[in-house]
Amino acid sequence: MTDRGIFGNLKGDIFGGVTAAVVALPLALAFGVASGVGPIAGLYGAIAVGFFAAVFGGTPSQVSGPTGPMTVAMAAVVIQYADTPGTAFLIVILSGVLQIIFGMLKVGRYVSYTPHSVVSGFMSGIGVIIILIQTLPFVGLATAGGGPIGAISAWPDIPKLLNSDALAIATASLAVMMFWPARLNAILPSALAALLVGTGLALTIFSGAPIIGDVPTGLPAIQFPDITLGGLPGLFGPAVILALLGSIDSLLTSLVADSITRTRHNSNRELVGQGIGNIAAGLVGGLPGAGATMRTVVNVRAGGRTPLSGALHAVILLALVLGLGPLAEQVPHAALAGILMKVGWDIIDWKYLKRIAIAPKDNVFVMLVTFGMTVFIDLITAVGVGIILASFVAARRAETHELEGVTALAMQSGGEMLSPQEDQMLEELGGEVALVNLRGRFSYASARQLTHSIG
Repeated sequence: MTDRGIFGNLKGDIFGGVTAAVVALPLALAFGVASGVGPIAGLYGAIAVGFFAAVFGGTPSQVSGPTGPMTVAMAAVVIQYADTPGTAFLIVILSGVLQIIFGMLKVGRYVSYTPHSVVSGFMSGIGVIIILIQTLPFVGLATAGGGPIGAISAWPDIPKLLNSDALAIATASLAVMMFWPARLNAILPSALAALLVGTGLALTIFSGAPIIGDVPTGLPAIQFPDITLGGLPGLFGPAVILALLGSIDSLLTSLVADSITRTRHNSNRELVGQGIGNIAAGLVGGLPGAGATMRTVVNVRAGGRTPLSGALHAVILLALVLGLGPLAEQVPHAALAGILMKVGWDIIDWKYLKRIAIAPKDNVFVMLVTFGMTVFIDLITAVGVGIILASFVAARRAETHELEGVTALAMQSGGEMLSPQEDQMLEELGGEVALVNLRGRFSYASARQLTHSIG
């Protein structure tokens, strides 16, 4: 991009970058805590992915950073490798490498082919996971191990261990997130308002709520993980799911940015940029990220149009990190839980759920299976099973469509389709030959039924 292209929208990009940073700050803290690696990891991830994805990506107005889906996926990785935290960040690096490979192989366009029923079930499941996991911090309890099932198992302890101060703060933060006037979002985003209200209540009235505590400040140190060839194959499973999830999340956000700015993104370049960003995040101990829809929309509406806005948002976050520690230490976990409750609610695909009664039943089945497996089993299995089921559904529809082009003709005569000699041959053979008219294309999907129809 030329200098004129970068600085041709300087004022708008500055406003967009500043506004996106203000929105990203509380979300980065919340996602960091929710992932299990701490608030500073959320900030480091927002800085690394936000900067490099903006500079090297293919969607000029997109703002990237930790997202709800990526946080849930990373939390599962952190739990799996709790004894070796460095392995979790090695997986983040591998996911970035895979995204770069996806981009170089030009598979960006194919990511959008993922069936909507699978994406809907997966995203809705992630939204529910976020809500379930945050139920304990919402009432002042520590996050339970074991994901959503662990959280549900701990619910019987809530009445006797409930922290009323934390509950009041979380309720206030959630209320701000839900009812903050839209006209004020341009001045003070709802997430930041909820963070300020929750922290203010903790410092003045409800001082008994648990707070974040020590938050490191300063520049992150580069971490070079120990890599053994023998251990790499076992890491590719979670790395693939992070890479695929990040790619889908980013390219869906790119489409949103395109629709607002009336531009067209470069999907393969976007994957390369996201991959570089996630490699950087893994090297500094940050959360993996993807294109963030809310931050991107805020950036565009504030005037951001070029990569400068996304890069500036990351630089502003870096400046805040250098002096943010003492302030962030006072943030109550309950305030972050209230914010994440609303984030989880927004991730759920309510548009699909509202029309579930009129949607094709086979699509609904795929969506519900993917949803259930996402919440109660694991993300990798959910995506794999969902795509397999969706493939069966697609094959069945292809079979139905192809068989519609099969027409059995009268045995006595082929009409205008056959020559007189062929007509005579058909009459001589009698019932031993079937005459079938085939229209359109045919594949393996309809082979069995086609044989049955002819036979």
